[in-house]
Amino acid sequence: MKASKKNIVKRIGLLLCLLLLNPIGGITNVQADQSVLFAPPAPSTPSAPLSQDGRTQDPVSKKDSERRLAIIIDDLGNSMGGTEEILNLPVKVTVAVMPFMRSTEQDARRAHELGHDVLIHMPMEPKQGKPEWLGPGAILSAMTDEEVRKKVEEAIDNVPFAKGINNHMGSKITGDDRIMAVILQVCRERGLFFVDSKTNYWSVTSQISEKMGMPRLSNDIFLDDVHNTRHIAGQLRKIQDLLDQKGKCVAIGHVGVKGTITAATLKQYIPEFQARGVKFIGISELAKEQKGPGAPGRGVTSP
Repeated sequence: MKASKKNIVKRIGLLLCLLLLNPIGGITNVQADQSVLFAPPAPSTPSAPLSQDGRTQDPVSKKDSERRLAIIIDDLGNSMGGTEEILNLPVKVTVAVMPFMRSTEQDARRAHELGHDVLIHMPMEPKQGKPEWLGPGAILSAMTDEEVRKKVEEAIDNVPFAKGINNHMGSKITGDDRIMAVILQVCRERGLFFVDSKTNYWSVTSQISEKMGMPRLSNDIFLDDVHNTRHIAGQLRKIQDLLDQKGKCVAIGHVGVKGTITAATLKQYIPEFQARGVKFIGISELAKEQKGPGAPGRGVTSP
């Protein structure tokens, strides 16, 4: 009986040794290639869907053809760092130009000539932040409806070729129903759309736009809220995930002290986006899709 128990123990020990020498599942240590931003798509095993005429469709190609990325670059208009590099990117972008600055007209005109979309980067009061960061022509919460209207109209007249407006700072204003209603009414009258930069989670812009029959457009992700290449590359990975989920994405970056970093990182990774079938578009393309019968205008109906 004792000999039998000893044999069982020996067999169990031998089995454990074999398992340690040859692990189940053959686990290997794989190191990711850090030079590649996006991993190639995994092979698809399900059968391809059928089109209306009965022919098979390639699901990957169909999905890629629907991926569209609108990149908005804020803070042009003051000869900021990275402006030339952004304007000379090999894809279409949207530039948001500050009104009443030294290179406002020049930057807006040059962007238009190069085929980019132009927005007015409207300074609006934030909940926190230094007032001097706003720049000239800012909209403040203490203003009357008439004062707000005048500020918006003057900014529209100051930035040529603008198709719409987005907010510079503005976390306080975008949460104010009264002021946003005035801003959006002027946009509607002048044929412009409004893009919410999403500096305020509780923004009322989308709800008011919907009530007015205007396009509802907002930022999905900031590219360079931390100004270094590693962070921007990480945000670009998140953009790819958003494109996989929704088919379209709006992202905001900036020119400025480290604007050349944003421009260089974008330029580096544009080919990888294009290889995956992503189309770079101006924000006006997304506005046109949402055009309602009560919201005509050059920003929405322009070719």
